[in-house]
Amino acid sequence: MTASAIEANPPLLADRGRTLRLRLPGRLSSGRLALRGLALVATLAAWHLAASTKLDLGILSFRNVPAPAEAAGAAWALLHSPVLASHLAASLARVLSGFLTALVLGVGLGLAIGRSALARDLLLPPLEVLRPIPAVAWIPLAILMFPSSELSMAFITFTGALFPIVLNTVHGVESVHPRLVAAARSLGASRAAILREVILPGSAPSIVTGAAIGMGTAWFCLVTAEMISGQYGIGYFTWESYTLQNYDDIVVGMLLIGVLGMGSSLVVRWLGAWATPWIRVGGQR
Repeated sequence: MTASAIEANPPLLADRGRTLRLRLPGRLSSGRLALRGLALVATLAAWHLAASTKLDLGILSFRNVPAPAEAAGAAWALLHSPVLASHLAASLARVLSGFLTALVLGVGLGLAIGRSALARDLLLPPLEVLRPIPAVAWIPLAILMFPSSELSMAFITFTGALFPIVLNTVHGVESVHPRLVAAARSLGASRAAILREVILPGSAPSIVTGAAIGMGTAWFCLVTAEMISGQYGIGYFTWESYTLQNYDDIVVGMLLIGVLGMGSSLVVRWLGAWATPWIRVGGQR
């Protein structure tokens, strides 16, 4: 195929006449950075006030919630603990194995469903039935299906990441303007060339978004996954802290999962922006 015409005019996603462009992470102004820092400080202040005064609203109580200073002390102790590296390594291995498997399978399923009516009829109904099932409900089946607890835990994170990737990929494929496909076909492009040079570049923003959401959801499912068994992992550490009533460590584990999930999602977005240089920046975030 002669794709110079398409490459000279990078494909843009269009949805009913409105152009959708991927907004890539950019530098924030000092004012916006200050505003975000102020929001974090305000959140910490509200947490400290509620925990230190043992706020009890009846339906919501902070009597047993540790204050930020207590959580910081527990975090400092964990940082100097020799088991931290083992916890991080175990959780990263489980999340990454589940996420990468979901990425490959999810993008493939999304492309098939978005491009083929037969695939949509055969694949979408069972996926839509499975999608609302929470991660904790998969635990008994995961134990029965996999002989290894590590595979079971990776499977739980896989289920969390799969569906956002599939649905966003389908949306991205459907958002590619039909005129781009028609133009490529008129230039003599084969089905494989259209998929490679039109569909994939055009749906890339949605795929990146789905991958970032899927990565965050994989971390969200980590505690559920590590409830199955194991001696190491951030989710296991958080659950064990709850059973031992180490309330400070519960908060530390939760915040660590949140920071790791946010950081890994940002890495996915950065890699997506690096891999899709043809996408024009639609504005600053």
